[in-house]
Amino acid sequence: MIDRDGYRPNVAIVLCNAKNEVFWGKRIKEHAWQFPQGGIKMGESPEDAMYRELEEETGLLREHVKILGRTKGWLHYHVPSHWIKREWRGTYKGQKQIWYLLRLVGRDHDIRLRASTHPEFDAWRWHDYWVPLENVIEFKRDVYKQALQQLVRFLDHAHKPYQHSAKRSLESAHDERADRLHSSPESGLSLVHVGMSEHLPSAILPAASEPVMAEVAAAVDR
Repeated sequence: MIDRDGYRPNVAIVLCNAKNEVFWGKRIKEHAWQFPQGGIKMGESPEDAMYRELEEETGLLREHVKILGRTKGWLHYHVPSHWIKREWRGTYKGQKQIWYLLRLVGRDHDIRLRASTHPEFDAWRWHDYWVPLENVIEFKRDVYKQALQQLVRFLDHAHKPYQHSAKRSLESAHDERADRLHSSPESGLSLVHVGMSEHLPSAILPAASEPVMAEVAAAVDR
């Protein structure tokens, strides 16, 4: 479904735990990490689409989460023309998104990456709220920044404005907390406790310097 301005309606989900850390999902068989997101179907409200995508991508149900807030309106991003499917060129510009901030009121084990027959992620971890924008595909970075800046006011305690760099994201990872990486059994990865990037196997590290081609294709398809 594409609107008359060339944008496909979409929802994105920032799921946080009691520590205000956010769900950061690794796209299946890829080095790309992102928030859950997906298109809104014809006749579906943004909220209904959010709950559907939440269940499809994380296995969580309505009773597992609480809505803390959402963005004020649509946030738009353009997809570079050379990434757009040939049959969509001339009519499709990109995505317009409503972002939701959710609180997990269930438990970590309620998250099931294989709840859908077409899973989006094969691993996930809790990450600091200000996710590293350098690990997000370039044309989506501004939307991520806008969304997180709008949603942070709904959290229980104040966060600093978005001032993120690659150095800062690595330094903040080496604190007393240990980031936990959760993997689906089918991925061949086990549940491990890690101290972020210096201990993560290279096969599951986000590749900040290389193009995330599969994520771009998925952004166009969904």
